[in-house]
Amino acid sequence: MPFLEIEGLAFTYEDLMMRFDLAVEAGECIGIVGPSGAGKSTLLSLIGGFERPRGGAIRVGGVDITTLPPAERPVTTLFQDFNLFPHLSVAQNVGLGRNPGLSLDAADQEQVAWALRQVGLEGFEARLPGQLSGGERQRVALARSLIRHRPLLLLDEPFAALGPALRVEMLELTDTLRKAQGLTVLLVTHDPNEAARIANRTAFIAEGRVVMVGPTRDVLASDRPEVRDYLGR
Repeated sequence: MPFLEIEGLAFTYEDLMMRFDLAVEAGECIGIVGPSGAGKSTLLSLIGGFERPRGGAIRVGGVDITTLPPAERPVTTLFQDFNLFPHLSVAQNVGLGRNPGLSLDAADQEQVAWALRQVGLEGFEARLPGQLSGGERQRVALARSLIRHRPLLLLDEPFAALGPALRVEMLELTDTLRKAQGLTVLLVTHDPNEAARIANRTAFIAEGRVVMVGPTRDVLASDRPEVRDYLGR
């Protein structure tokens, strides 16, 4: 049984009727690529519970989560916007992933320290977001995702605003953490090179449908018209 099953998931945005079907194995990183407006971010929003489908089902580990509110889903979403509070320290921003009211006991504080170690920010606890580089701020956001201990991590172009070198660094860090923590990752990206770097499989989305799923190299080399047009071949 796949870890994540998306079956007949229907959603309408303006005049685009979307219907998604996708299966993802536990511990897998799968790329989500396709043209702008095809429904990539909408798919992640549906899985995360930020949008409600018109029909279909989302199952994680065999459990139907289709109607659960976001906070009750075994899912964490990392967006392009760091979503850090400028008046809170690095440790406090990470601690929000543990308790939104920042009522943290000793075990919670240890989890904050653990998460910061995982992303290479040990010693940054007291700094404010304004004192960090873009890459460091994204590491804080990633640490906040890790501290929630949700098995499914959704990445909605979180590194798009970073320079090429930092983007590669963050991709490799995320992949290392995926393997170490046993996370299942869906990566939405407009850069095929990002999918090729860490995603063994890739799903190509066009006009609200998953039109192709397979090994990333095979998908990106496909002769399907949608893929050729997207890549400019």
